Amino acid sequence: MKNKTIIILDVLLAVAEVLLVFLSWVLSATMTEGVRSMLTSEGLRWFMGQFVYFTQTPVLIWLILLSMAYGCMHQGLFPSLVEGSWSRTGLFVSLATLAIYVVAILLLALPPHAILLSATGSLFPSPFSRAMVPIIAFGMILVSLANAFATRIFHSATDVFNSFAYGVSQASPFFLLYILAIQFYESLCFVFGC
Repeated sequence: MKNKTIIILDVLLAVAEVLLVFLSWVLSATMTEGVRSMLTSEGLRWFMGQFVYFTQTPVLIWLILLSMAYGCMHQGLFPSLVEGSWSRTGLFVSLATLAIYVVAILLLALPPHAILLSATGSLFPSPFSRAMVPIIAFGMILVSLANAFATRIFHSATDVFNSFAYGVSQASPFFLLYILAIQFYESLCFVFGC
């Protein structure tokens, strides 16, 4: 069901992009003020030259990191949760890893003049707030890896990389959705001068 919804959204965004291209051409041909055509040399240069620029946003990195964290949790932590087969060692190592990680992040963010505070000493906006998604993703990965190695679900670095790849493959429909959505938004901004 989830994949069908994403596929429908992908198709709708692709169709909307094609319609926008033709609408921009028609409106610019009728000399509508403030509208630029995507079918002119300027529009084609913009599309080809700026495509990479406007897709490389923090959202893309967040999507990659969270998908890797999901894969690691799915293969390294969820088996223990679903099967109810928590070993004492796995539970202890996971909780200890989580506690150490949280304390380390708090020490980097909360004391006066902490490294992750802004120049004015606030948390929002600051390096801490900008790194919130990576901090969460790395925490999920660390706890999952601690459990996976403690319970011998993972045996080598290959298992870790396979879990990352699994997460990215599971999130792949969202990558296309992201690219189509950001493309449509940027195209709207180009055509109507937002």
